[in-house]
Amino acid sequence: MAVLQIREALRRAMTEEMHRDENVFLMGEEVANYDGAYKVSKGMLAEFGAKRIIDTPIAENGFCGLGIGAAMGGLRPIIELMTWNFSLVAYDQIINTAAKGYQMSGGQYNIPIVFRGANGTAENLGSQHSQALESIYAHFPGLKVVSVSTPRDAYGLLKSAIRDNNPVCFMESEMMYGFQGEVEDEEFLIPLGKAEIKRDGTDVVLISWNKAIHTCLAAADVLAKEGISAMVLDLRTIRPLDEQAIFDAVAKCGRCVVVQEGYPFAGVGAEISARVHEACFDALDGPVLRVTNRDIPQPYATNLEQLVNISPEHIIEAARAAVSR
Repeated sequence: MAVLQIREALRRAMTEEMHRDENVFLMGEEVANYDGAYKVSKGMLAEFGAKRIIDTPIAENGFCGLGIGAAMGGLRPIIELMTWNFSLVAYDQIINTAAKGYQMSGGQYNIPIVFRGANGTAENLGSQHSQALESIYAHFPGLKVVSVSTPRDAYGLLKSAIRDNNPVCFMESEMMYGFQGEVEDEEFLIPLGKAEIKRDGTDVVLISWNKAIHTCLAAADVLAKEGISAMVLDLRTIRPLDEQAIFDAVAKCGRCVVVQEGYPFAGVGAEISARVHEACFDALDGPVLRVTNRDIPQPYATNLEQLVNISPEHIIEAARAAVSR
């Protein structure tokens, strides 16, 4: 077992897939000469050359569209977005071309493309650079949405995403590229659409994804000292959603708290809450509770960020309320 940072696990996955398939290439801002904004692609230009590690202008709409066209032509692009916030410049390309190409062509061609980059709240970057966008992209059929929390998941899920014949939105965390964890030395893939229990428990299930998983694990440690056994379920893939894993966890615990790094209105947490209430009503000992960021644009100042963002304390309070019902 190697101990890798998330950036290293992503790099290993891309490098292996590029050796495996000559149609795979990486394109994005600063991915080549600068080794990537977060050093995910460090050394890849020297290894694969400028035809497969391609620097682009600051023009997301252009290079996302170029990547989609390349995928239509039989290549398998990886498009690195410096942050998913910048994907909004290319929203029309991702939604109206990538997500719908297979259906609108009558199944004549697939669009095997991965859009990947940093997602969610960062630190002191303000409202335009600190948004979690899973719910926006998961809303549209035709896109798969992955959001990772560990180096092992980043490696195994990215390899599956690159091999998938559908467009995949692969969301990392700007604050977690240096997070370390064990990754098997042998090659492996993690199938898209499979959640994972990161910590078992019996009293309440905390459902989350991306770096909020680690906030949930910190909360679970405190809850355990109070005699509350909290399961932590990592969705890993938002779409397709592993409903069965969610329903099984709710059936076991009877109480559910969904933790979302993002806004409450029309979020992934709201969708999970609706599905659990519809499918697991008899198994619930109380309503599904949600923990989200406050419903205001992200502030810049550190002290205000701490008030707006989710925290272990917020999760602990929600779990206590769920168990007390």
